Amino acid sequence: MINETMYARGAESSVIREIFSYGLERKAQIGADKVFDYSLGNPSVPAPQAVRASIERSLELPSDQLHGYTPAPGLPEVRTAVAESLNRRFGTAYTMADVFMTVGAAASVSMSLHAVTTPGDEVIVIAPYFPEYAVWIENAQAICVEVLTDQETFQIDADAVAAAITPRTAAVIIDSPNNPTGAVYTRETLDALAEVLRAANETREQPIFLISDEPYREIVYGAEVPWVPSIYEHTIVCYSYSKSLSLPGERVGWVLVPNAMPLAPRVMAAVAGAARALGFVCAPALFQRVVADCVDEPSDVAAYARNRELLCSALTEYGYTYVEPDGAFYLWVKALEDDAEAFCERAKAYELLPVPSNSFGVPGWFRLGYCIDYRVIERSLPAWKQLADEYRV
Repeated sequence: MINETMYARGAESSVIREIFSYGLERKAQIGADKVFDYSLGNPSVPAPQAVRASIERSLELPSDQLHGYTPAPGLPEVRTAVAESLNRRFGTAYTMADVFMTVGAAASVSMSLHAVTTPGDEVIVIAPYFPEYAVWIENAQAICVEVLTDQETFQIDADAVAAAITPRTAAVIIDSPNNPTGAVYTRETLDALAEVLRAANETREQPIFLISDEPYREIVYGAEVPWVPSIYEHTIVCYSYSKSLSLPGERVGWVLVPNAMPLAPRVMAAVAGAARALGFVCAPALFQRVVADCVDEPSDVAAYARNRELLCSALTEYGYTYVEPDGAFYLWVKALEDDAEAFCERAKAYELLPVPSNSFGVPGWFRLGYCIDYRVIERSLPAWKQLADEYRV
């Protein structure tokens, strides 16, 4: 018999993917240059030349090394390279034993959730949040609990998190720089969250785990991104090279279980067990080697900063209200009517494809992914003005 839960997931794809697919159809119908697709976080910035050089070197390896299985948690030299890079950056003392290579960020977060929750547990997400968190939480047979950020600063509201914690709370997921708002959680914000979690832990046998999802860590515009394990001792870090190295289609990342965590050996064993149960062992061998060679390669933040400046300047002129993004490559904009979905449907008449905020857990906003080509943003600006003018009539 077909699993009805999985059927429902497949029959109703994510709103982001639906809009992306619609954009592809429109491009085929009227020409790619006439469609302004802001839906997907798919970097237009090319991967660094170091990635190509690494691939070319790997092509000289014997076939069994190039294409063969690696150990389940990843190649030792790659895990060591990741640990040593983190040590250089954050003054830590990690080793390869603390790192598990994964099939992208989706695998990283899914594995972590399965590792630290049991059926019926609750996982707090900070809204607005990446919609797939709810899917991965439910797949772990846990319950997704939404807690709103401060709607002025889009920082975490620690008091709201405290109010949402119950005896069944097993984990909290945070994402900084944030998708969809571009907010970077400050040290003060994270200190307050840590205090709330520690206070809750005093009456619990197992601590509440903090899962820090960090695929946008390197994409910031002058803001500091605090190292979360240095703030809260029960932190698991999830990472992907999809954004930092522009490798979204290659599906490679890692989970870090810091050795300073009190339950580190058990948690890492549970992460490994979750990888086995979910079929996420043995991340792509070729791109594990790319990670080792490019682990300290800088992201091309300048390209995103240029896009950000152009889009923000124009939307300000046209009368839109948005959250000034400190990181990532998304702009969180107030819809020009209360119904964000209706607004985004209306935008389609101008071939503008934003994502309504409903799927991110809040009403009244829309997300623009400005990781697209600069020229696409330029061509879209008259449409954004016309759309705003329509609402002023």
